[in-house]
Amino acid sequence: MTDVSMASPLPAWLSLTAEGVTVTLVHKANFNGVVLDKLTMRAPSVKDVMGAKAAGGGDYEKMELNMFCSLLEATEAELLSLKYKDYKRLSVGYFRLVEEDDM
Repeated sequence: MTDVSMASPLPAWLSLTAEGVTVTLVHKANFNGVVLDKLTMRAPSVKDVMGAKAAGGGDYEKMELNMFCSLLEATEAELLSLKYKDYKRLSVGYFRLVEEDDM
């Protein structure tokens, strides 16, 4: 699990709205045949969370990977091809998206 402080300001590479989060990548990535320098992840629904948990079968990393695939409309292979730093940025963006700021 990524430790994210909600009190800290957003990093320059992260843009957050109620609808989703956009992450600027350090390394360009190929998604669906398009080379991108930013990825936009939509906000998850309860159904997304339940589906990712079921697909993960108790394995947190697999659950997270399934969740990100769904929210990015990406394949597992595309996500696994990301540099680790960019994957960590997606994780930070996801947790900023789903956690309450005032808790």
